[in-house]
Amino acid sequence: MTSRTSRLATILGASTAALLLTLTGCAGGAQGGDASRLVLGADDGNETHWTVLKQKLADEGIDLEVRTINDGVQLNQGVQDGELDGNLFQHLIYLSQFNVENNGSLVPVGATAVYPLALYSEQYTDVKDLPEGAKVAIPNNPTNLARGLLNLQKAGLLTLKDGGNALSTPADIVSTKVELLPVDTNQTVTALKDGSAQAAIVNNTQAQKGGLGDELIIFKEDLNNPQLAPYINAFVTRDDKKDDPRWEKLVAAYHSPEVEAAVTELNQGNLQFKTEWTGAQLQDELTSLEDALKAQKG
Repeated sequence: MTSRTSRLATILGASTAALLLTLTGCAGGAQGGDASRLVLGADDGNETHWTVLKQKLADEGIDLEVRTINDGVQLNQGVQDGELDGNLFQHLIYLSQFNVENNGSLVPVGATAVYPLALYSEQYTDVKDLPEGAKVAIPNNPTNLARGLLNLQKAGLLTLKDGGNALSTPADIVSTKVELLPVDTNQTVTALKDGSAQAAIVNNTQAQKGGLGDELIIFKEDLNNPQLAPYINAFVTRDDKKDDPRWEKLVAAYHSPEVEAAVTELNQGNLQFKTEWTGAQLQDELTSLEDALKAQKG
């Protein structure tokens, strides 16, 4: 309960306070009661598309504030604690892991896009040319590790038990043509450039930062593949705030031609927008992922 709500509760009494608490949860900005103010956390709050989005929402009577926070756990904890109304930086599998590990109650309310996790090489131009035993750098965080393994399987470089899934680990590898080199996500480009690896699974952000052009991609997943649902990026809020009508306006503004054009330019066209996914569908997918994680943990 905010301090403002507390003062009103003292004046108006317990029953009125309960009503005000409900309204505050739906309409007020983070740490305040301004119904027009919406506070989001992001890891890229200074990018051009945010400026365009802010203007779009201003026309709808919504004052959007974007706070840049470079740590994913802090971005989610800020929403969980009420310091932020919501955030945008993660896909569903990452969100499911946060909720399960931290007893979180965060939910997706609108889809943005799926971004590629491609296989790059500076030495070879075709995945078929990778020699037996070639070292392939792969992100070692659980989310991208599993996705990277699935990509390598699709590329014909390894086989996973029962076909693998979004929770696969190297222990699920049945056979492999290559040697995996798990490294920090930030080191995938480095491993490629310093010769530690002949190829590397690199996410779109790191590829851009590291100067890897599309001409170095030797395998790229189909972003229209329905099996990539766990990797849909989404606007996220706390479960008790998911029915706030401003989320619908935010998602609609994000998918306006102007904002999508800015996001596309930023990512050099390497993305697939997911306008067809509703908040309810995203939440169902999240629940399935959380159930699978809990079952895996026993």
